[in-house]
Amino acid sequence: MTTGPEHPPAPEHPLQRPPAEVRYADELAALRAQDDGPRPPGWQLGLRAARRFVVGDPQAGISRKFVGNPALVERALVTLATDRGLMLVGEPGTAKSLLSELIAAAVGGSSTLTVQGGAATTEDQIKYSWNYALLVSEGPSRRSLVPAPMYRGMAEGRVVRFEEITRCPLEVQDCLLSLLSERVLAVPELDGPDGMVFARAGFNVIATANTRDRGVNEMSAALKRRFNFETVFPIPDFDTELALVEAEAGALLRRSGVEAALDRDVLEVLVGTFRELRGREPSGERLSAVMSTAEAVSVAHAVGVRGWFLRGEAGSAADVVTCLAGTAAKDSPEDLARLRRFLEQEAARRRGAQWQALYEARHLLAD
Repeated sequence: MTTGPEHPPAPEHPLQRPPAEVRYADELAALRAQDDGPRPPGWQLGLRAARRFVVGDPQAGISRKFVGNPALVERALVTLATDRGLMLVGEPGTAKSLLSELIAAAVGGSSTLTVQGGAATTEDQIKYSWNYALLVSEGPSRRSLVPAPMYRGMAEGRVVRFEEITRCPLEVQDCLLSLLSERVLAVPELDGPDGMVFARAGFNVIATANTRDRGVNEMSAALKRRFNFETVFPIPDFDTELALVEAEAGALLRRSGVEAALDRDVLEVLVGTFRELRGREPSGERLSAVMSTAEAVSVAHAVGVRGWFLRGEAGSAADVVTCLAGTAAKDSPEDLARLRRFLEQEAARRRGAQWQALYEARHLLAD
């Protein structure tokens, strides 16, 4: 009997996006070693060190991770040091999830205790469920219980992230009421000490919600009282947004195996187009689709991938036109018409070779 040649083991694939505590492990370790300030009970870092982790400290070698108002970060950290949860609200793509991830990593050392809200989210996915094979054979027991993020966060004294909470049905949202007020999770199926999980020091909840979802499943007044609300605003100035798109898209392109960096003039055209199409510039027509900074990063990534893998070069303004259609045409067919008008009227008036290249490539816009 003969066998085919042995195949070498496949190389280990790197993670596409490790959690913040892994990506910035060295910075967190350095901050913990230097942190000699007061620290809330159960926290991995004090407020000052956690703030430095999020907003950066160039002199200490700590990178800036969140482009936003440092006062917002301070207020968020103060909220988590109290008995109230933190609610981050804002337009889609304003880095609410990133901010919650960074704060959870700094405060609790882990950002992976996460509930993703949606119409199909159930209480079991928030609190706990059961291993039904063990449940049938042994009955309810600690061994057959499967802890969900909220159970683990309370038992371990960690921060739990609840993404898109207003996408959940109201009755599911309100299962948080007793957890946030009494800081206890009841497990009525179990007797004795296992029937109650009391929150350890360090437990709290960071929830996020998009303003575009307002009215979908509006939070009850009782649940709102358990949270302090903070609004995360879009980046106000062009230069800051351009620098962020350049840095984030560059990191994504390197992970994708793209060796050519995007031309800065192309990035300026891309970011300028996004700012116009979200209606923030006087001449802009606001699209119904989300034209956020996060979307700009995604389009810049696609532009670089398209240019490198199809032609072996950096992406061009023509690639911007091709890649914009998938972003602009998500919500309304009118958005494509608005984008076409922008390319035919506004882009033609702009000075610069890349703006003219954008105008000349307008015919590439999909119908």
